[in-house]
Amino acid sequence: MAFTIFGIHAFHGMRNDIKKRLPYYIADWTIDAWNYRIIPATVYMYFANVLPAIAFALDMFSKTENSYGVNEVLLASVLGAILFSVFAGQPLCIVGVTGPISVFNYTVYEIITPRGTPYFAFMCWICLWSMVMHFAIAITNGVNGLRYITRFSCDIFGFYVAFIYLQKGIQVLTRQFGRSDIEAFISIMVALLVLIFGYICHIIGDDSTLFWRPVRRFLADYGTPLVVIFFTGFIHIGKLRNYDIQTLPTGASFRPTASGTPARPHGWLIHFWNGISVGDVFLAIPFAVLLTILFYFDHNVSSLICQGKEFPLKKPGAFHWDFFLLGVSTGIAGILGIPAPNGLIPQAPFHTISLCVVNHEKTEDDGENGNKPSKPLIEGVIEQRVSNFVHGLLILGTMSGPLLIVLGLVPQAVLAGLFWIMGLCALEGNGIVLKMYYLCKDRTLTSANEPLRRVKLRSIYLFVAIELIAFGATFAVTQTIAAVGFPAILLLFAAFATVLPRIFEKDELNVLDEATASELTMASVTGKANVRGTRSGMSSVVDVVDSDVESPRSREEIELPEWYWRQNGTFDEGTIEGAETNRRRRVSKPY
Repeated sequence: MAFTIFGIHAFHGMRNDIKKRLPYYIADWTIDAWNYRIIPATVYMYFANVLPAIAFALDMFSKTENSYGVNEVLLASVLGAILFSVFAGQPLCIVGVTGPISVFNYTVYEIITPRGTPYFAFMCWICLWSMVMHFAIAITNGVNGLRYITRFSCDIFGFYVAFIYLQKGIQVLTRQFGRSDIEAFISIMVALLVLIFGYICHIIGDDSTLFWRPVRRFLADYGTPLVVIFFTGFIHIGKLRNYDIQTLPTGASFRPTASGTPARPHGWLIHFWNGISVGDVFLAIPFAVLLTILFYFDHNVSSLICQGKEFPLKKPGAFHWDFFLLGVSTGIAGILGIPAPNGLIPQAPFHTISLCVVNHEKTEDDGENGNKPSKPLIEGVIEQRVSNFVHGLLILGTMSGPLLIVLGLVPQAVLAGLFWIMGLCALEGNGIVLKMYYLCKDRTLTSANEPLRRVKLRSIYLFVAIELIAFGATFAVTQTIAAVGFPAILLLFAAFATVLPRIFEKDELNVLDEATASELTMASVTGKANVRGTRSGMSSVVDVVDSDVESPRSREEIELPEWYWRQNGTFDEGTIEGAETNRRRRVSKPY
């Protein structure tokens, strides 16, 4: 279904997303889901999603006078996981409660409640207006603006989120003071031990040469969850059990935190048509605009990063349809009186990383003459829906009475340590950190294949300085009452990126500010025939996705880059397999 309104091809993007992604749907649940990598990915995502969400619930609980609690954020995470695993075009993107939405929620509370406006009814109208805006943007192909979101914007936002996680860990520990000094000291030590052991597991499992390979893989898959479980029990044994270490607060199973109070007299359903004036209904519109801007940037950037160029994905993205679906979840969240879920950073890229299939026999050529150890080659990603779906079911089970009791045994100090682990891991792969690391390296020991060597040092310094200033401005705004306008700052990222070509040379920007995702992924917003080339070992693989061309058989019919023909010679049509059935063509030739 598509028609033209004022020159806009309505529903065009959503139609193409569904058309290109639907052929993979059954395989997402069956053939492609039959892999061991799903188990560790599910377990890791459960802990990485639930525990940080509870920390955000603690913030909202204290700053909204007990309006939000653990059950609200758990249900929001369940809503995001189930809805996006079943209906989304890109199920790899983990959806849940983020730091920015928690800031938005309690900032709205601080602004609205002094006016006597019922908070939950007002938030519901914000979500409903935002849902309409999501629909309008998706239907009119407004998500095409995502093509202008490059590494510049993604790295700044990723850097900001990583620091929020580090800050949140410190804030959790500050709550331990004011009681017994020895209990505060124990909490600090537990948080540091969680950080040390969890990060050691990450380092060993990432690219270490220690231990036997299955041991390294086990530590990479289950190290962090096991550390959380161990230190949860650690404070309940020996003399430590004599001290009152603060644990996570929980409520009644499957019930809202404020159930039965004047704020929520009807349980989960918000009667948004009662007790709110017409003026307040329309006052919710500017807040809805800010929420829509936040989700446009936050969710789409999360989806972009989890589909980054470093991951050899074989299935196309679906940004228009997913943004429409995000509008559905936002409206449902408003009616249920829970925080609206959206894409999570760093959980979304961590999910993709946990699903990577790594070939330790082959390595990437990261250096020459042994200057730097080569990394194992990522051969593929298990692209499916089961891990996201099952982790949502586990979170739903956590809302039951027995599991809420178990959750209430987790020390807040363990949560602080987990925040630090996730923050440091997110910083490791951030473009800003990698550029600063390069600037600190000995030039004589830097690989000749390092792309940054082709950029003048003063350009790198200037680019990093601009990114850090943008991060500082964002971080500063979110620490004030003006945090509700934080989404507007995000728009400036993309807008300023259009000015960068006037400051830097084109060749420099190709290195400093490259595209975040491959052309295969970006097909949803560019509308072009897409080619993705990967170089590994002695072969070159090019995937071509174009639903409009049924069976190309010549060089002219496929828009392949010139470098491919220079390296690989003439096109060998004999290597095309299954083009008519799944509309994907794989070409492989030695060079």
